[in-house]
Amino acid sequence: MQKLLGNSIQIIEINDTIKQVAPTDVSILITGESGVGKEVVANSIHELSKRKNEPLIIVNCGAIPEGIIESELFGHQKGAFTGAVEDRRGYFEMADKGTIFLDEIGDVPLSTQVKFLRVLETGEFMRVGGTKKISVNVRIIAATNKDLSGEVLQKNFREDLYYRLRSINIYIPPLRERKPDIKLLFDYFIETYCSGNNLKFAGIKDDAMDFIINYNWPGNARELKNFCESIIVLHPNKVIELEDVKKHLLFDRIEMPRSLPVIMNKTKESYEKDFLFRALLELKSDILDIKEQLDEIKNGHKDNITNQSEDFVIKSDKVKNMTMDEIEKEVLIYMLEINNWNVAKVSEILKQSPRNVYKKITKYNIKSESRWRNI
Repeated sequence: MQKLLGNSIQIIEINDTIKQVAPTDVSILITGESGVGKEVVANSIHELSKRKNEPLIIVNCGAIPEGIIESELFGHQKGAFTGAVEDRRGYFEMADKGTIFLDEIGDVPLSTQVKFLRVLETGEFMRVGGTKKISVNVRIIAATNKDLSGEVLQKNFREDLYYRLRSINIYIPPLRERKPDIKLLFDYFIETYCSGNNLKFAGIKDDAMDFIINYNWPGNARELKNFCESIIVLHPNKVIELEDVKKHLLFDRIEMPRSLPVIMNKTKESYEKDFLFRALLELKSDILDIKEQLDEIKNGHKDNITNQSEDFVIKSDKVKNMTMDEIEKEVLIYMLEINNWNVAKVSEILKQSPRNVYKKITKYNIKSESRWRNI
């Protein structure tokens, strides 16, 4: 059985919680940053449940276009829309008697959330274009890297669905907050990749390992796994040195633009929007200390956000006359321009789905002069 690896107290507690909740049919919401292992937790819950011999259907809600998500989840009848040439079962029907894992649940459109809530409460739904109610017995596990409570405040997520989903909330902390797990995961990824590819690992120097342990790992365990595989392939039969590690980690990271806007004199309204701060907080570079400053602000210790980068700052006197929508639009335009209007790249940097970025572009009527790029 796949298990969330770690020696830290956080992971030990999570694995204990998994053992407690798995035998039940209670709905579970798994939260945490991208790459922390939310799918691993979902798999563990299913494998320890009484449904382990039934299907586990994994659905990435953020990857399904809004126009077809209901058809994908609930199925459709022949002739329901152009291209519906036959009846089709949806993911909920496929998961009957088993478990459905809805990843990126925060990206489900509001119109679909209503139907999803009904499935949670009654186990019933209708296919798109259908008139017959279909009943299923499905255990629901959902996951998101978004702050759903903030999404509820912004009216992007239904409050009743939020509370119905989070009967049990399993939060997986980022790798940088559980450093005791990094060496264990490093050894596991190295051993797994070497044995699977008939490779040998010559070892790693202490200072190189120290750098790995103290690195920020914004991509969490997924980034660490990719790093381990890359460094083994590119440095075969060689003891890994500090410079080898720095070369890979510092070269691969997303460089922080020196002219990123910063907000000063944070107002109450700004707490109701997270798009701008997702841009500020998720990018790793010189402004990582903003996280600590934001915590202090929430606790009433500071009134301003400051940053070493002063090339492009939204001054406090300007912010007073700007709504958060206006600030959010400015940040989105800025990120699009410095990334050559590559929506896929911007969405990755902002930790948003491309669909959400496009929705913001449409909302603010941002014009690209035909320069959009998706790859």
